[in-house]
Amino acid sequence: MRPHSSDFASDADRAACKRMIQAGSKSFSAASLLLPSGVRAAAYALYAFCRLSDDLVDVEGGSLDAIARLRARLDLAYAGNPADGAVDRAFADVIARHALPRALPEALIEGLEWDVRGFAGETIEDTYAYGARVAGAVGAMMTVLMGVRDPHVLARACDLGVAMQLTNIARDVGEDARNGRLYLPRAWLREEGVDPDAWLARPEWSPAIGAVVRRLLQDADRLYVCAQSGVAGLPVSCRPAIFAARHLYAAIGDEIGRNAFNSIGSRARVSTSRKARLMAVALADAALPRSVATAPALPQTQFLVDAVAQSQISIQRPVENRILWVAELFVSLGERDRMRGVRA
Repeated sequence: MRPHSSDFASDADRAACKRMIQAGSKSFSAASLLLPSGVRAAAYALYAFCRLSDDLVDVEGGSLDAIARLRARLDLAYAGNPADGAVDRAFADVIARHALPRALPEALIEGLEWDVRGFAGETIEDTYAYGARVAGAVGAMMTVLMGVRDPHVLARACDLGVAMQLTNIARDVGEDARNGRLYLPRAWLREEGVDPDAWLARPEWSPAIGAVVRRLLQDADRLYVCAQSGVAGLPVSCRPAIFAARHLYAAIGDEIGRNAFNSIGSRARVSTSRKARLMAVALADAALPRSVATAPALPQTQFLVDAVAQSQISIQRPVENRILWVAELFVSLGERDRMRGVRA
């Protein structure tokens, strides 16, 4: 007998997911404290799945076999028969309880596959497409976990995810280069007189690199502003946490700017005291009246918004079918009673 959706994960499984976010991301861990408890537990499971996916690919040296095994584990989770692991069981709970469209975690895995195959974005649009998969998909999943499927809210959640990924790229330029990876738009590097492959072979900071990093963070700031209105479409209890994530990540960009946009030799960090101040700002922001912007999604994230819209149709259809069946039953009974009346 298939277990109830709440029976996949144990308390120990959920505690393991919580420890993963506490160890892996100080910013997300801090922001998550502002979520209501039910959403927070689901967010921990989602983060753990994302972290596990990333780690599995990295540990195996970025192999396509690892991607295939990750998709197989996703198959099991969606079939209601998760693999024997705390994260798999907790994520299967999230899938079952929130009717999470498979296209969203599948997009994340596709982004990891792009990494394995050696992502080399030529334009900022390529970078957006990568960010849509590895971060925009997470924003869309979090929105579904909060019980919201409005396309405009989802579009803004994807904006936030892509903005955060641009900030990640700007922060990790040096670390990525030492691992043979380059996520800065290559066309922008050439515009600054930098040969991307030559620089990757010998990564050093220069004013030209700083100019590209600054330009990337300006794009991130624009998306943070766009994303901000979408928070108004979330449940009131969830808004402070999302504002906190927005402010904490934008603050990383501020720290990079204070270091002359040099993220080659060091990695920008936000101090604990500043995080506390930003959490207070997030609480104040959540109280301000706003309306959700109806601007279209980024072309690179539209497929995520569409995936949720399609899943909404499939969720509603069984209900519609039951209503139709009940209506037909009453018609049938009415016809039967009428025929009985004729016979009488």
